[in-house]
Amino acid sequence: MTNHASRVIRPLIKRPISMLREFMEFEAAGGIVLLGAAVLGLVIANSNAASYYFEFLELHLGPLSLLHWINDGLMAIFFLLVGLEIKHEMLRGELASPSQRLLPGLGALAGMIAPAVIYMVFNHGDPVLARGWAIPAATDIAFALGLLSLLGKRVPASLAVFLAALAIIDDLGAIVVIALFYGGDLSWGFLLGAGVITGFLFKLNRSGIGSLPVYCGLGLILWFCFLNSGIHATLAGVILAFSIPLETSEGGDSPLHSLENRLDRFVPFLLVPIFGFANAGVSLEGVSLQSLSHPLNLGIILGLLLGKGLGIFTVCAVIIRFFGGRLPQGASWLQFLGVCFVCGIGFTMSLFINMLAFVGNKEMVDEAKIGIILGSVCSAIVGTLILWRTSARPNSENDIQENFDSGEK
Repeated sequence: MTNHASRVIRPLIKRPISMLREFMEFEAAGGIVLLGAAVLGLVIANSNAASYYFEFLELHLGPLSLLHWINDGLMAIFFLLVGLEIKHEMLRGELASPSQRLLPGLGALAGMIAPAVIYMVFNHGDPVLARGWAIPAATDIAFALGLLSLLGKRVPASLAVFLAALAIIDDLGAIVVIALFYGGDLSWGFLLGAGVITGFLFKLNRSGIGSLPVYCGLGLILWFCFLNSGIHATLAGVILAFSIPLETSEGGDSPLHSLENRLDRFVPFLLVPIFGFANAGVSLEGVSLQSLSHPLNLGIILGLLLGKGLGIFTVCAVIIRFFGGRLPQGASWLQFLGVCFVCGIGFTMSLFINMLAFVGNKEMVDEAKIGIILGSVCSAIVGTLILWRTSARPNSENDIQENFDSGEK
């Protein structure tokens, strides 16, 4: 972890009230690793080694290509960790009460609807392009927290908590969107098998059984069923996460916490960077202002930049002004606006939805990748500039801890 990441996040984990703080620490540092992996993939894809890069990703290991294993296999583990964190925060953490969920929850909803609307303004007339409506609707929590960590003590800790909570709810929304809108031809036999396994997993949960090998073994079978069902296999990770109990009748360590602790280093530092390396590689040959003005790219870029930033800020401002919401402790309105723009960094989740939206259409997938990269970069730049200019005097560590403590009361 960088010194900046340690200084801004470590004060958040002094008190063991919520595992969200530890999750944020690893996500922030992992975002920096992800950035390096994505840049490396982009550089190689535009170098003399490009042919080797793409051929490597198309290598078949058993029934699937390497890229397929990454997107359907490794990403199921990513969604498993996301699901564990969502469940924990909903039961015991920063999202445990309706009042805690209000601002980030409605902000996340606005941050999904507004980008989708902007995208469809440009692409509603083409049924193929219209399938990409959800591409700009996601926030990359690792990249976003990584960016805040680089700003160090200039960012109040309460804003990092707000961003993490919003991104977690945003991920839940993305999971629902993927399940409902981005499946293939359904295989009812495999769907039935997935339903039986799901029922058995939650029966184990209600019985208080906490054996992780049993849950994970059934999770593998569930993943195989979804892989062949026409519903994206990553949904298996989420269902498995929600079935793993926080507490068991057997006593001892929490199964949910145990699995979360095993994954929270592996996923942000290895799995997600592998995904970024494999999916960020797109040839920039032939990219021009004309290609950037393509409705697909305009919808994605403006969706991420304006839809996310202004959509989240506008709805949250209305809640704060008229419905009893509270601005994150110690933050100014301009700082809050800066963090809302940072939420427009959609990289990992946007690339993933892009792959599902235009499956089998490599040209369209590559075209959209350019919009995703540019939209995420523009959001990062605008958010950083606002936060930098409005936070000329870094907060002291005592200020950060005091702000965070006040936010918990």
